[in-house]
Amino acid sequence: MPDKIPTAAELYGKGIFTTVAILAGRPFLWEKHWRRIVANAEVVSVDLSAHGESATLDSLVKEISDRGIINCRARITFSDASPSSIWASVGEKKTGLSIIVAERRPVPANFKLTISPHRVNTTSPLVGIKSCNYLEHLLVNEEATKQGFNEAIRLNERDEIASACMANVFWETDGKLFTPSLKTGCLPGTTREYVLENVECEEVEASIEELKEADRIFLTSAGIGIVTVAYCNERRLDISEHRLPGLFSGSN
Repeated sequence: MPDKIPTAAELYGKGIFTTVAILAGRPFLWEKHWRRIVANAEVVSVDLSAHGESATLDSLVKEISDRGIINCRARITFSDASPSSIWASVGEKKTGLSIIVAERRPVPANFKLTISPHRVNTTSPLVGIKSCNYLEHLLVNEEATKQGFNEAIRLNERDEIASACMANVFWETDGKLFTPSLKTGCLPGTTREYVLENVECEEVEASIEELKEADRIFLTSAGIGIVTVAYCNERRLDISEHRLPGLFSGSN
C-alpha cells in the first residue's frame, strides 16, 4: 500500500464550489452563496462541520485584503480531503477549504452565443449542484469557443432550454421576461435568484424555438454579472437598455 492514498477529491472530484462576485471589497450575495454551499454539501456528502459560515467569510475577506483587489471574483472550494474509501480501508475524515481571488473575467462587447448539441441530464444526481465535477461544462464551453462563440446554450433530454455552460439564461419576448425553471436541470444560480427577486419574470419549461424568437437574451452568473447577448448564432439581437437590475459587467 502506498504511503499516501489519494483523496476522494483528487480521484473523483468530490467537492463543491461557488464563485462569488466581490464588489468594493465585500462578497456580493454572500448569504445566498452560503445557503447553496450548505445544501450542495449535504447532497455530495462533504462535511462542513469544521468550516462555519463566519470563519469561511473571515478567510475570504482576508484573502481579498491580501490580494488588494476590491472589485474582483473569488472561488471558494470545499473538497473531500479524506483518503478514498475505494483505495483505503482507514483514514482521517476531513474537508479541505481553498479560496482563490482573481480579477473579473473579461466579457466581449459583442457577446456571441450558440446552441450546444450536448444535453443536460435532469436525472443525474449532480443536476443543479455546483460540484467540482465541472469538466463536462468546460468541454462544452471550449467546443463553442473553438467555433468562435463566447458561450453555448444547453438543452435537456426533453429538448427544453436549461442554461448556458457556465451561466443562467434569461430572454425577453414582447416585453416579457422568461428563464428556465429549476425543473429543466438548470443551476439555481445566486445571480439568477437575485434577478427573480427584483424583476417580474416567468420561470418556464421552453423549447429552443422560444429562444430563437426572443428579442433579447441575457446570461447571468457571479463571474460575469448580467451580460446582454449580441448574437445568437448569426442572428443579431437587441442590446439596447433593459430593465434587469444593474450589476457589474465582466469578470462565475
